[in-house]
Amino acid sequence: MSFQAYINTIEAKTGKTPADFKELAEKKGFLKEGQVVATVKATQITNWLKEEFELGHGHAMAIYASFKGKTE
Repeated sequence: MSFQAYINTIEAKTGKTPADFKELAEKKGFLKEGQVVATVKATQITNWLKEEFELGHGHAMAIYASFKGKTE
């Protein structure tokens, strides 16, 4: 599955874009000024996405990758 396919599936399931998740992650304290906070581990973010949005591991990692700057 391509990165874009993961993003499309996430948007269809949750109604949220990567930008929406970024905004929510900032509110949770995982990001600051659009960047992942140095003390925050990927697992903390993926666990949040799995629990709150019922994403699978691969889909949660795609959102995490978008936080790190991946766009394709």
